[in-house]
Formats: sequence, structure tokens, C-alpha cells
Amino acid sequence: MREAKWERRTKETEISGALRLDGAGEAKVATGIGFFDHMLEAWCRFALFDLELVARGDLEVDAHHTVEDCGIVLGRMLADALGEKKGVRRVADALLPMDEALAQVAVDFSGRGYLAWTAPDLCGMTGAFPCETAEEFFRALALNAGATLHVRLLAGRNRHHMLESIFKGTGLVMGQAAELNPRVRGVFSTKGTL
Repeated sequence: MREAKWERRTKETEISGALRLDGAGEAKVATGIGFFDHMLEAWCRFALFDLELVARGDLEVDAHHTVEDCGIVLGRMLADALGEKKGVRRVADALLPMDEALAQVAVDFSGRGYLAWTAPDLCGMTGAFPCETAEEFFRALALNAGATLHVRLLAGRNRHHMLESIFKGTGLVMGQAAELNPRVRGVFSTKGTL
């Protein structure tokens, strides 16, 4: 079974989660930030990952610590569930439309965590979610998963749609890159390891 559990406790947050890569896209998420829960559910649905995630954070300060630390926990669970990455497709990319919004996302489970983020018009609030924390979430996710992740917001006016295109697009490519490919023997790398 390609699954993992992780807990993180700091003075700012308490987070516990369980992730199954070979799932049906079902999510039980409670972070205290309604819009963020909605985005994580969309991410899971498009990845076809099953996720349980409960977070309690210092929301009286703001959402930053909770959102970033959820990225850390999800990234660590992804890394653990992928293990040595034997037989996985490893790389995927997609264009994901959401009405007027369009996101381009590419991922490589290379073992080298990196985020390239281009979304200059993504600012302000969506519900209780500060839009700029999306970049912090995906940076934490990429670094802790050991994934090279490129996100480019190509179009959009509505913040909800722009963020949803990014979360769904990232879920889609991560799900595809994590798929087992029967043609891949060992690790999909010219070096033989990641």
C-alpha cells in the first residue's frame, strides 16, 4: 500500500494526516479555513488521492502558519508514500481551466524540492484565505515532497477560480506523476536513483 501518516506539532500548529496515493479522490479535511478545505478537497479529487487531514492553528494571528504547515505535512506524506519511487511515472504536466482562469502546472518527483511560481495577479482574500499563502503552501509541499513544481497562472480575474485552477492542476499532475507505470522498471531515471 502506498500510503503514509504524519503529525506535526509546534507552538503555532497541530496537524495530523493520512494519505493514500491509490485512492478514489476522497478527502476529509478540517483546517479551520473553509476555502482552504475546499481547495484541498479539489486537489485530492483531481489527484485521486485519499486524504484525512486535521489542523488546529493560530488562526487568531492569521492563516499563514496553518496553510504552510499543512503543506509541510502533505509533502512529507507524499515523500513517504512514494518511497523509492520505483515504477512511478515521475513527471507530468497539464493546463487546467476554471472558467476564465487558466493554470499551467508541471511536476517532477525528482527528489529535489523546488517551486517556480508565477501568479502576479493573485492577491487579496478569498473567504478567510489570504491568496498569497497559496505560494507558501505549494513551496512547503514541493520542498517536503522532493518535487520540482512549476506553477504559472496564465489567465484569470476571479480569485476563487484562479486558485481553484492551480489546486486542481497541481492535484492532476501529482496524481499522474505518482501513477505506477508497468513499463518502468526500477526508478525512472538515467542515473538509476533519485
